[in-house]
Amino acid sequence: MQEPDSLLSHIRGPEDIKHLNLPELNRLAAEIRGIIVSTVSRNGGHLASNLGVVELTIALHRVFNSPRDKIVWDVGHQCYAHKLLTGRFEAFSGLRRMGGIAGFPKGSESPHDAFNTGHASTSISAALGLLAGDRILGGDSMAVALIGDGALTGGPAYEGLSHAGQLGLPLVVILNDNKMSISPNVGGLSKYLSRLSMKARYQSFRRKFDAMAKKLPYVGDVFFEAVVRMKRAVKAVFYTDNFFVDLGFEYVGPIDGHNLPTLIQVFEDVRKLGRPVVIHVITRKGKGYGYAEDDPGSYHGVGSFSVAGGLKAGQPPAVSGGNPSAEESGPTFTEAFGAAILEAARGDARVAAITAAMEKGTGLSPFKKAFPLRFFDVGIAEGHALIFAAGLAARFLKPVAAIYSTFIQRSIDQVIHDVSLQNLPVILALDRSGFVGEDGETHQGLFDIALFRPIPNMTILAPAGESELRLMLNWALEQGAKPALGSPQGDSAPPACGAGSGLGPIAIRYPKGRCPGEIPEFSQALEKGRGVWLNNSGLNGVVVPNGATTSASAKAEQPVCLAFTGGLYREVCSAAERLGACGIGADLYNLRFLKPVDEDYLADIMNRYQLTVFIEEGIRAGGFGEYAAELALRRFCAGKVLVLAVPEHFVSLGTRAELIRMNGLDGEGIAAGVLKVLR
Repeated sequence: MQEPDSLLSHIRGPEDIKHLNLPELNRLAAEIRGIIVSTVSRNGGHLASNLGVVELTIALHRVFNSPRDKIVWDVGHQCYAHKLLTGRFEAFSGLRRMGGIAGFPKGSESPHDAFNTGHASTSISAALGLLAGDRILGGDSMAVALIGDGALTGGPAYEGLSHAGQLGLPLVVILNDNKMSISPNVGGLSKYLSRLSMKARYQSFRRKFDAMAKKLPYVGDVFFEAVVRMKRAVKAVFYTDNFFVDLGFEYVGPIDGHNLPTLIQVFEDVRKLGRPVVIHVITRKGKGYGYAEDDPGSYHGVGSFSVAGGLKAGQPPAVSGGNPSAEESGPTFTEAFGAAILEAARGDARVAAITAAMEKGTGLSPFKKAFPLRFFDVGIAEGHALIFAAGLAARFLKPVAAIYSTFIQRSIDQVIHDVSLQNLPVILALDRSGFVGEDGETHQGLFDIALFRPIPNMTILAPAGESELRLMLNWALEQGAKPALGSPQGDSAPPACGAGSGLGPIAIRYPKGRCPGEIPEFSQALEKGRGVWLNNSGLNGVVVPNGATTSASAKAEQPVCLAFTGGLYREVCSAAERLGACGIGADLYNLRFLKPVDEDYLADIMNRYQLTVFIEEGIRAGGFGEYAAELALRRFCAGKVLVLAVPEHFVSLGTRAELIRMNGLDGEGIAAGVLKVLR
């Protein structure tokens, strides 16, 4: 917490910074950086991106009038300074903690959060909608969209830019360029011309000149078109970033995103314009904290760390923050996937890896280093990633698209239209499926089962541990497309889509967390449509069947079967122990296949047990448990069925363990649900 005489401790809203002088504003920037570093070092979060926009945020709130003027933060993970300047200083210590403030914009927290964001490339469309809505209601407020150069690779950003140019409303788009993807401008003359073009006097002169040119007798229209072509030609010569101009925007920049006087002056000038403007600012990720400046990638999303020493050597970045508990010493599921695909690629030259701007987050950095020609980072463009993967599969490659579960939602149309409809063997590695934790509602991976189960040709797998994940990936790769005998392989004769294809698309979903300790059953060979019974005889006498199916009339030795999606293995083991202590035996069945399912085998299970409990780390509506309950009704199964899954709501802040407990999926909650039914 800051000292009582600090500037930041006296900021209750943006109005409190409007009369500070330049030395005070620079002091305020330093204080903001200090509290961001200290808070993130304790709570985890997004560090480098927030340190890079401190001056930019101060200048925005100095010139614009939030909440009347709407500021929309693309992705939103860089909004920490914004929150500190909009009345949330006292609450900032609870950043990303259960009951605390979110790490992303959230309208329920403050009217200054004009639009909830968490996924990339949405800010321009959202801000344009806010602005158009204000004009329909007779207002005259401003709307500002702040988007990074990385998010500009997403399709919705281009769609928003195109529509904004068409409408001609005074939308302000701030392009935060941290030297990731936007080409630099050419020289100081470009800066001068762009600054000149946004001056209000120039705009007034240009409008009058254009009107006069059009009124010239006989040659007015021809003369006007010639002038327009000449202006475009001059701009093309002196600066390369004329894409925005062609869309109907004024272009300003590039300017130093850490120079407060320049930022404030430019923003004040832009307020006077009555048309769309793109302001191109250059910032440095991690500015003010040496470790983050030197390695912004590793400091993008972090868990807790030492401010003085930075991240420990070899400590992986954690996009959602938080640290595994001390007893969880195994590899993370992400690391297990990275090792498995690397091993597979060494033995098969047709294995290719695709990611959407998440190379490190999905564990693909070793793959990229070993096989750069078979690694593709397509940027923040999940839809393109799936279509591109479909193209590779149509050429009999074995593409594996590693994408976070929350982001795969953006490409459902491509999964259906471009992959499943053609039955192409694209493998989807769905990282961070289930509860993700401190990034809140926008990042939970709870919808993939419900989204994918209805799609024809789709296979869904859920591993419980490291060896099972490797087993599933290798099995999926073996199902891949194989060229039909005698079919040509050359470029002159590409195969028909789906010709000679294998099983079709396969999704492997796994959680954000560490793998549990290995047991032999994790390595048991896969049987399509069936799970595996786990031998947990060491758990207070819990006895499990040997996996052989029996007749529907036979009864299991234990009254309860706990059937679960792999990520909840620890919780199910804990529930079995608790039930055992109450004198109730429970057999454990790791579902493995969430689609397709051997319905005869599953129905037999629901006939043999007094109670079959389906425990699912996903949304209940449309999930596996609801499907199994419907199957039980359809087959007139004798046993009772209990579905334990996530209720139909958006899950907010908390560690993964806290969220599992809140939703009744921890050992205690599972056992309580079983006891309630049995008693």
